[in-house]
Formats: sequence, structure tokens, C-alpha cells
Amino acid sequence: MAEERESTPADNIVEPPLRPKRRKTILFIVLGTLAAGVCGLILWRHFSGYESTDDAQVDAHLHPVSARVPGYVIRVNVGDNEYVQKGTLLVEIDPRDYEVAVDQARADLANAEATAQSMHIDVPITATTTSSQLQSTAADVEKEGAGVIAAEKQLAAAKAQLEAAQANDVKAQHDLIRYKMLVDKEEVSRQIYDNALAAARASAANVTAAGANVEAARQSVEQARSDLDSARAGHRAAQTAPRQVASTRARAVSAQATVQLKRAALEQAQLNLQYTRIIAPVTGQVTKTVVVGMNVQPGQQLLTVVPLEDVWITANFKETQLRHIRTGQPVEFYVDSNGRTYRGHVDSISGATGPLFSLFPPENATGNYVKIVQRVPVKIVIEPGQNSDLQLRPGVNVVPKVSLR
Repeated sequence: MAEERESTPADNIVEPPLRPKRRKTILFIVLGTLAAGVCGLILWRHFSGYESTDDAQVDAHLHPVSARVPGYVIRVNVGDNEYVQKGTLLVEIDPRDYEVAVDQARADLANAEATAQSMHIDVPITATTTSSQLQSTAADVEKEGAGVIAAEKQLAAAKAQLEAAQANDVKAQHDLIRYKMLVDKEEVSRQIYDNALAAARASAANVTAAGANVEAARQSVEQARSDLDSARAGHRAAQTAPRQVASTRARAVSAQATVQLKRAALEQAQLNLQYTRIIAPVTGQVTKTVVVGMNVQPGQQLLTVVPLEDVWITANFKETQLRHIRTGQPVEFYVDSNGRTYRGHVDSISGATGPLFSLFPPENATGNYVKIVQRVPVKIVIEPGQNSDLQLRPGVNVVPKVSLR
């Protein structure tokens, strides 16, 4: 038999067994730690997979409808919050003043067209008349010139005749003196003296007649020259024919321009008449309508059309949230007004932060600058068919979640 080992005090110490309650506590702690780690991991993966913000609203292009002409509102065909189609007649302004303006513009146009037509007819008539006058006056100048030459020749002939008559008269007077002396001496007969006396008287009469002929020829020359001057003046007046034709053509062109001006005035009057019927520019819901009896002015807003079919989400994300947001990422957004969740996608990111579009942008070049996290508008487009019931109204709050995976 083996020799028994001698016992020691240490061998006599017996470890107490673990309490069951303590073991359960340790187990719960371990399991809780594992569960917390798993939940934390799940939450981290979940929250790191999307970006969200509560600063987001439904947005749309509101279409203000204003008057383009002044007038008195005689009829409003829609009520507040009524849904209308594009092209629907919304408001009517009293058209009577504009109908009168159209009639007056049409009459002015007819008058201008008649004047222009008359001016166009006058152009060929003036051209033909002035051309005929020019030819006639040229012939008159030539004729009167020939008359002056003929009169001057007659004057020269009359002067020559006068000179001959004067020479003959001098000879006859000298002969008369000689015969007078001879008859006094009775060296010639009295008959010869009488013949010399008759010849002297005849020659004197011829001188008088020749002088009268010269004077008459001189007056004929002056008359012919006067007629020539008149013909030349008429020819010079007729030579203005091209300018007269050009002036007539210019008046015709001016009349045609007046026709264009009156036609434009008629078109403007017709447009003003059309503007008395105010129609819906888009399909949507009407708000803040005008009432019958108002006198409106151009540019005065009468109502607003809200296109409920064309809405989107404007989400203002913090600048620190934009690191992983990209165009095309899917989005789910919760709408507070109806409690529904819609789908969409990121369409675009604004080119600047929201405050820069305000009336007074912030000025950071100061000594007391405090860094504030800025927000950047992100446009989210709604997927087709999500808003078929038109429940999304511009301005309502939504909570979008952009999936970053």
C-alpha cells in the first residue's frame, strides 16, 4: 500500500461554491453588453446610411395672375380654392371701351390705306405730267430762241433800210438845195426843181418810215427776248420734275409707313381687347381671387394659381451633412399634414446657402464673427405617381431621409 501523504492546513481549506444568483447576474451583464454592442452597431449602420433634416417643406412655382389693362371687373368665374385647367376663363374686365378703341383703330387704318393708295396713284401721274412739261418747255425755248434770232435779223434789216433811206434823203436834200439855187438863177426849169422837191420829201418820208420800222423791229426783238425768258423760266421750272416725282414718292412712302403705324395700333387695340379676358396660365388651384366691381390697374395681382401637380421638396441640410449627398440618391420623406411617406430622389443641390439669397445677406467681415453651421437647399423631386391625389400642398413640413448607399 502506498504510503499515505501527510495532510497540511492548506489541504483542509475548501472553496465555497458560487452562489446561483451571482452567476445569473454575470450572465445578464455579459448578454446585455453583447446586446448593447449589437444594437449600437445596428444603429450606427442605420444612422450612417442616410441623412435627414426636419427643415424641409413642399415647394412649387406659384403663378400670380395680374391684369394687363386697366378696367372694371364685371365677372369672376372661379372661387377660392377651386381647381381649374389651363386656359380656363378666370376674370372678365369690361370690354366696351376696348371694343370702341378697336373700331377707331380699324377706321384709322382704312383712312391711312386710302391715302396711301391715292399717293401711289399720284406717283406715275406726276412722272408723266412733269416729263411732258419738260419736253414742251424745251420745245418752247427752242421756238422762242428762233423767234429772237428772226426778230434780231428783222431789226438788222430795218436798220439797214433806215441807213439807206437816210443816205437817199441826204442826197435828195442836197439835190434840192442845188436845184433851188439853179431855179432861182433860172438855169433849170421849174419842173426839174419840183421833181427834186418831191424826191426830197419822199426820201424824208422814207427815212421816217424806216425809223418806224426799226423801232417796230426793236420792240419785236424785246418781245421775243421776253418770250424767250419766260420759256426758259418755264423750262427751269419743268426741270424740277425729278424732284417733284421724288417728293411725290416720298409722300407715298410716308403714307405707307402711316398704314403700318395704324395697323400696329389696330393690333395693339385688339390685344388690349383680348387682355380683358384673363385666363389661367397653368392647371392648379385658385386662391385669393378678386371680386366683381373692382377697378384694376395693369400689374395688379388678381389671384394666384397653385400648380399642385408640379411640386417638389426643398430640404435645407446642414453643410456638414452634404459630404455624401449626391444627385440621384433615393429619398423617403414623411409628411406631417397627412402622415404618409413618399418616395423621391435628389434632383440638385443649390449653388449657395440660403442666407445669401436673403434681402440683406450676412456680412462676416467683422471682428465678432461667430461660426454658425449654414444650411444649403437641396431639391428633391417626387417620383411619378406618388402625388396622384394632390395631397402635397406647398409650404407643408416634411422630414426627408436621403439614402447614402
